[in-house]
Amino acid sequence: MSKIYRIGQIVPSSNTTMETEIPAMLNAHAQAHGTRFTFHASRMRMKKVKREELAAMDAESDRCAMELSDAHVDVLGYACLVAIMSMGKSYHRVSQERLHGHTVENGAPAPVVTSAGALVDALHTLSAKRIAVVAPYMKPLTQLVIDYIEHEGVEVIDSRALEIPDNIEVGRHDPARLPDIVSGMNGVANVDAIVLSACVQMPSLPVIAEVEARTGKPVITAAVATTYAMLKALELKPFVPGAGALLSGAY
Repeated sequence: MSKIYRIGQIVPSSNTTMETEIPAMLNAHAQAHGTRFTFHASRMRMKKVKREELAAMDAESDRCAMELSDAHVDVLGYACLVAIMSMGKSYHRVSQERLHGHTVENGAPAPVVTSAGALVDALHTLSAKRIAVVAPYMKPLTQLVIDYIEHEGVEVIDSRALEIPDNIEVGRHDPARLPDIVSGMNGVANVDAIVLSACVQMPSLPVIAEVEARTGKPVITAAVATTYAMLKALELKPFVPGAGALLSGAY
């Protein structure tokens, strides 16, 4: 019998998308490659996407890492991109090291992936120097995300803030709206890649292929980048049909 990979997910309490899109991609991987996954989550309280709630939520990530390591998961994914980025430049490295340390202390060491770090790493994997970004956040938080990405050496030449403060409503945003949102952005013709959703809560998986076809650009999302990073951490082939350039098998 093939190994079962246990996927641990550290989830904002109001997030309804991480536990659908990431399993959808990994289950597609399972169908393509015969791998087997189970999914296990621990939640951090957060309802409104604002800095105070994000900071309080991040403080709960230590507990979540310990709980998931009790289940001896094979990888942990912390999926709230803006929570990490709002804690300061390069914080994804601090968070990943600290949370991994908790799994070691608990006798069940496992690599830790954050969606913030995964997105930054994915852009470098694609050799993207200039990008366009779509985010559901209010404009100040969207600018914070832009500043964080640019601190990592990638220029954001166009962006769209959808200004949805309630995290439940972010999860209800219709992904079918995203292709036209991208079409209305001025700088897309001059970018190396498009970040279609800089948030694991904003659904985007169903339209990645359409946006790539319309623009001729590689399209990634926070969820796609997180899935790629998880597969790499598990030393599995990062190929998922229908999930865009990053997971095409070319990288």
